[in-house]
Amino acid sequence: MIRLISTILAITLATAPAMAQLQPSVVLEGGVKLEKTVEANGRTQIVLEDPKVVVPGDKLLFSTKYANKGSQQVDNFVVTNPVPQAVRVADDSAATLQVSVDGGAAYGLLSGLTVKQADGAARPARAEDITHIRWIVPAIAPGGSGTVEYHAIVR
Repeated sequence: MIRLISTILAITLATAPAMAQLQPSVVLEGGVKLEKTVEANGRTQIVLEDPKVVVPGDKLLFSTKYANKGSQQVDNFVVTNPVPQAVRVADDSAATLQVSVDGGAAYGLLSGLTVKQADGAARPARAEDITHIRWIVPAIAPGGSGTVEYHAIVR
């Protein structure tokens, strides 16, 4: 499991420098947190922790922080994250994101995408088919920042 965590972190953090080169004034920083449900004072709440050990079924929150370090506004900034093979995108995230099921060649809402099966027939794409997620940030003002994120489940 430690190897799985290392792989997930390496993929997440390796994505940020490559994306930052596309727009030098925007800096990206990737991260991943383990979501845990805890009971405290009779209330159930979700807490985020640095993942030390993950097992199949654990829910993770992947995030990419962006910050415009330049002096000009950046318009239509694209953040694209590959989804690590060790996880699948959670259904609640998958329904609303721009995703790819073909290695990043085409994007759309999951409900409008299909996957070609071994016999050549197409079937509706499912969350576990997602290979990439893309966000388009309409405008980032000088000094502006934000975060994009998605939930995933360890396979």
